[in-house]
Amino acid sequence: MNSRAWVDEGTALCRQALVDLDGESLLPGWTRRHVAAHLSLNAEGLGNLVAWARTGEERPMYPSAEARNADIEANARREPADLRSWFDDSAEALDAAMDELTDDHWQRVVRTAQGRAVPATYIPWMRAREVMIHAVDLGAGLSFADLPDAFLENLCQDVRTMRGDVPEAEGALPDVAAYLAGRPFADVTVGGRPAHPLPPWL
Repeated sequence: MNSRAWVDEGTALCRQALVDLDGESLLPGWTRRHVAAHLSLNAEGLGNLVAWARTGEERPMYPSAEARNADIEANARREPADLRSWFDDSAEALDAAMDELTDDHWQRVVRTAQGRAVPATYIPWMRAREVMIHAVDLGAGLSFADLPDAFLENLCQDVRTMRGDVPEAEGALPDVAAYLAGRPFADVTVGGRPAHPLPPWL
């Protein structure tokens, strides 16, 4: 399955989880509304990278990390129905924008919010990570065991590359993926000993 299909699947999982936006998420310090706001802002930010790839004109994901964080805080105060509509609209706009890219556009280099230079072909994977992992973070009963194995395998490889400091871990794939992403896990060992939790990633 390619990343665009994972985007579709993760978006559907998020839509289900967004039915109830009251209460805390599984991310420390964030409510479910924070996660919802972040997901919509992420779609808009990735839309900037798609526009960059299409036009060749630089369009950063966010003005700055501070502006991104402030926007999440401000928008987390919106009404649940408004947040759900925003999620739908931003997800659909990103999908439509990606449909417009040609083969040449997909090969253009853009820059992530962390400053990494990547080909535009990386954008769908960036969105797939967001919607899949945050569908779990919304605390609506989903776990990493509900995510596709092929996605989890790609995620583990990606996290090991990005974090660079994680030890080799052993356990069931969903638990190892959750461990590497800094989410709750069970029965993961490192060097034969129970693994210690890592800070949240993404």
